[in-house]
Amino acid sequence: MSQTPPVIVVRSSEKEVSQELCSLIETVAEESTKQCKFFKVAVSGGSLVKLLCNGISDINTDWSKWRIFFCDERIVPFEDGESTFGLYQKSLSEKVNLTEDQIIPINPSLPVGEVAEDYMHKMKEYFHPGSLPKFDLLLLGMGPDGHTCSLFPGHPVLLEKDAWIATVTDSPKPPPCRITLTIPVINNARTCVFVSTGASKADTIKRVLEGNEPKPLPASLVRPTQGKLYWLLDEGAASLLNNK
Repeated sequence: MSQTPPVIVVRSSEKEVSQELCSLIETVAEESTKQCKFFKVAVSGGSLVKLLCNGISDINTDWSKWRIFFCDERIVPFEDGESTFGLYQKSLSEKVNLTEDQIIPINPSLPVGEVAEDYMHKMKEYFHPGSLPKFDLLLLGMGPDGHTCSLFPGHPVLLEKDAWIATVTDSPKPPPCRITLTIPVINNARTCVFVSTGASKADTIKRVLEGNEPKPLPASLVRPTQGKLYWLLDEGAASLLNNK
């Protein structure tokens, strides 16, 4: 369990959520780069790409220290519209000056069963191979079913205890083949941030933050053991919370 309850921040608009997100990232990045050679952040796809990229150029940071990984990734070619790396590569290159080696992608040309192992090998350049990787920051999204990363309700990958990266070949949401960070790695991060906007997510957010589900939704399993957990929401997403 988290040492402290999640910090829930509600803003009136998507634009203000984006500003709050980038302000928090700036703070976390500044703290991390004072202590470490690199600022290690993992990002998610979906609506987070827009929310992050809308304000990222305003972040005051030493960009040369950033190393960007992926919380999960679809195993598709980079030019495919479903590639999270492809989306960030295009969006970030228009906003900030990052070199090619600062965004660490999967190798989608490998057989599906080898992609996770290859990505873990790349991660070991930045994390100690003998222990769980400790990301400075994970930027997470959540689907209407309560999934986060490519961790879907009821999926066996939720039970993975040892691997850093897991392979999913039967995602209920296309495309079917993906890799994802596992729950132990997610919960070892220094800071986890969920970002969610829109009233369509309100019921699921209430279930995650206030509910007592017989089988917890995947997003409910994100409980940093020694880190901080934030939920950044707009008024629509937070509309059903009792103490918003």
